[in-house]
Amino acid sequence: MDDISSGVGVLDKAAHILDALESGPLTLAGLVAATGLARPTAHRLATALEHHRLVARDLNGRFVLGPRVGELAGAAGEDKLLAIANPILIALRDATKESAQLYRRQGDQRICVAAAERMTGLRDTVPVGVGLTMSAGSAAQILLAWEEPDRLHRGIQGAKFTASDLSAVRRRGWAQSLGEREPGVASVSAPIRSVNGKVIAAVSISGPIERLTRTPGRIHGMAVMTAANRISEMLAARS
Repeated sequence: MDDISSGVGVLDKAAHILDALESGPLTLAGLVAATGLARPTAHRLATALEHHRLVARDLNGRFVLGPRVGELAGAAGEDKLLAIANPILIALRDATKESAQLYRRQGDQRICVAAAERMTGLRDTVPVGVGLTMSAGSAAQILLAWEEPDRLHRGIQGAKFTASDLSAVRRRGWAQSLGEREPGVASVSAPIRSVNGKVIAAVSISGPIERLTRTPGRIHGMAVMTAANRISEMLAARS
């Protein structure tokens, strides 16, 4: 456990819990191992943080960062990613004529944190704030493809894509899906990177297979990558 102390023990312990969950979901035993806290203390504090929505549980009952964390970041005006991404998503929607989304990973889900919807015709609406599976869809592929090997291996268990698929994603720089998340829906996604090169989000477009075709990446992969790279470059410039 980190030696840095504020002098307020209970806050330091709660901060250790949040720090540990930043790297992904943890069972109570995993939380104890990661923080060095006694099991009853870890459980009591994690449950208290859950009450305040700073911590939540995934479908397997593991602890994950809660929705309040993202809300506070946005309220503090520190979320440069959204400020940068919104006009680029609109430009991507206008260029491709398809709905555009921005996803971040949170535990075992990917959260839609921004969207630019197609104005007319058939569209694939993904409301901002909704959580979607990490086991299907091109954005899930992007958010897993550059993970550490052990996390990548866990992520593909039961997924609709394979380690070989993710290897191809890393080579191309974009991912596509055909009916993985929802029958009849296709999508194309590309990674947004932090200044140190870590994948922190995914840019996507999505719509009916009838319009995007069965090779949506061939048609739109370059446009989606260009949008994602532009966001990454602007984030680096503002760091």
